Amino acid sequence: MNMPVRRQQRGQGTAERPRGWARHPLLEFDDLINQMGGLLESTVGSAAPAIAAWTPSADVTEADDAYHIELELPGVDRKDVDIEINGQELAVTGEIKEQERKGIIRHSSRRTGRFEYRLLLPSEVNTEDVTASMSSGVLTITVPKAATAKPRHIEITESSERQGG
Repeated sequence: MNMPVRRQQRGQGTAERPRGWARHPLLEFDDLINQMGGLLESTVGSAAPAIAAWTPSADVTEADDAYHIELELPGVDRKDVDIEINGQELAVTGEIKEQERKGIIRHSSRRTGRFEYRLLLPSEVNTEDVTASMSSGVLTITVPKAATAKPRHIEITESSERQGG
């Protein structure tokens, strides 16, 4: 039995993916959460600072000996950033203070206020040798792996006698 096919004519509905969909879809949710947080902060004031915190964009890469984390923090001074590592959890917090401006702001889309980035690393790390540097608005954190977590190549040797035999 053949079923009729319902086709949309042009102009009726959205049969195609909207243009400009090159962005990652989860970024839309991040923007929405940040807008809702800003709305909540403007209504309640700073009574809920933890809710209004936003998360900076980050890249996390893993090498054989360490994890490398790069966070985008344009316009942030390094003295306004705090980095803590506890076991396998890395926490980066800070604040971008709103600049005092003259005149009326007609549009503003720059992020200000408290930010927080948390990451649970998948293996044991060496917390004593963690390094961090900031250049051109990018915070780079290197977290070395613990000696037990590093991959090790095991050489197989030739045995002249067969065991168990």
